[in-house]
Amino acid sequence: MIELMEANWPVLLAALLLGLGVAWFAFTATRRTRVDTDRRDVLDEGAAPTQRNQALIDAPPVAAAPPTRAPTPAATPAVASASTADDLTRIKGLGPKLAEQLGALGVTSYAQIAGWDDAAIDRIDAQLGRFQGRIRRDDWVTQARLLAEADRAAYEERYGRL
Repeated sequence: MIELMEANWPVLLAALLLGLGVAWFAFTATRRTRVDTDRRDVLDEGAAPTQRNQALIDAPPVAAAPPTRAPTPAATPAVASASTADDLTRIKGLGPKLAEQLGALGVTSYAQIAGWDDAAIDRIDAQLGRFQGRIRRDDWVTQARLLAEADRAAYEERYGRL
């Protein structure tokens, strides 16, 4: 075996170098990220940035702007008492989370929802966040009108059982 290696050492050396080359290529080809370093120094940038920075340092201070007042929040409607509050979750498509949001907006009864016009629907709908569009899609106004009138038969005929 040693005689075979002594006779073919140039071929074995070439095969070893070829194997190392293939392994190196396979390692670098599978690398997903490439790190590019920026070896420039701050001082290599030239005189222009230095002059600009010096001009900023030498500039007179800007007069302080008068403090702005925080905007006052819009007055929230008073929440109705528990005796006049309706169970809004009886409206199909209006769950507890939406009922909580409507309560924060001052909407607590079927009569309020039944009295909404297009402008009111747009105003409330814009404040519902990810639930936007539910008012018209689930027809809350008609449902609330039937529930406010206590017309259970018409409600169940149109929207199903309560």
